Amino acid sequence: MSQVVIVGAGIIGLATARELLHRGHRVVVVDKESRVAQHQTGHNSGVIHSGLYYRPGSLKARLCTAGAVSMVEYARSHDVAVEVTGKLVVATSPEQLPALAELERRGTANGVPCRRIDVARAREYEPHVRALAALRVDSTGIVDYPGICRALADEIVGLGGEIWLDAPVTDIVADERGVRVRAGGLDLRGDALVNCAGLQADRIARLAGVEPGLRIIPFRGEYFELTASQRHLVRGLIYPVPDPTLPFLGVHLTRMIDGGVHAGPNAVLALAREGYRWRDVVPGELAESVSWPGLWRLGRRFWRTGIGEVARSLSRQRFLASLRELAPELADDALVPAPAGVRAQALRADGTLVDDFALVEGPRQLHVLNAPSPAATASLEIAKEIATTLTAP
Repeated sequence: MSQVVIVGAGIIGLATARELLHRGHRVVVVDKESRVAQHQTGHNSGVIHSGLYYRPGSLKARLCTAGAVSMVEYARSHDVAVEVTGKLVVATSPEQLPALAELERRGTANGVPCRRIDVARAREYEPHVRALAALRVDSTGIVDYPGICRALADEIVGLGGEIWLDAPVTDIVADERGVRVRAGGLDLRGDALVNCAGLQADRIARLAGVEPGLRIIPFRGEYFELTASQRHLVRGLIYPVPDPTLPFLGVHLTRMIDGGVHAGPNAVLALAREGYRWRDVVPGELAESVSWPGLWRLGRRFWRTGIGEVARSLSRQRFLASLRELAPELADDALVPAPAGVRAQALRADGTLVDDFALVEGPRQLHVLNAPSPAATASLEIAKEIATTLTAP
């Protein structure tokens, strides 16, 4: 039986700790925050994704499709609020119909329960939707991800694992005896290290002596909520047909587990790794982002998209106009601000976005270096992948 040190108490780190404990390992989870699930896990839309969007055969496709089942099962077995609502992906112009057909092809290849429906059928699900055609995806749901993390943390402690909070990692040394981790001013010894640090994952990898060949670039996703008088316009989840060249799904409408309706997110460059507002600026972290050549190369390819996202960030009316593409009856005063999230997107030096989940091995180490959405959905399955890779002979 070995001891594993896990950096990061988000949903992937906690799920991995649970999985390793069930396989007979000792585990210590360390995190710089005072509570679990403080960043990506605690700032997302709460959607259980189906696996519709991802390239067949990819880790995202395989693990997300399986995760859509295992996440619901885990939530129900641990009394965490969850609901399988299904969703519509709607084409609102003829130009989007080929992309809608490609989504149906991918979904079918990935084993996702999805089917093309006409406008009349779409309006049976969502009476106020605008659509030329739509995909109905039955396995999409909503869940309380922070609640999942609390359940995982309780299970970890119950299985004999440890969770160290307020314990930032300041040093990592791997040698023939294992891995030494300096966290919260104390030294930990482990036989292996798993890096699930999310927005800080590339930094932790470099601290451990592993050059990941990529940079985590933080993209802020801003949300609104519909006012109480407008919530009746959305029964479940309504998504646009996404731009297939980008990993972002476009602004959408999501009925949440508490009955409110989230609207968003957009995607703008955050000015700090944990920059949830425009005024959250950390000069050194911003310099890290803008000095990475991949960001400039990405910007040259998608500058028009970037300008549009910033304009939508600065104008509530532009944001509302995007939502009216899906639900045209939304009133002028339909939106109130909601907390934002930050996506840890891995970007290569050549300007290509890392599309799939990325696991990189080092001496006695495994680094999770790209795990944005749908990683929360897939977390229990990612944990199995990590545990199997870590313990492989």
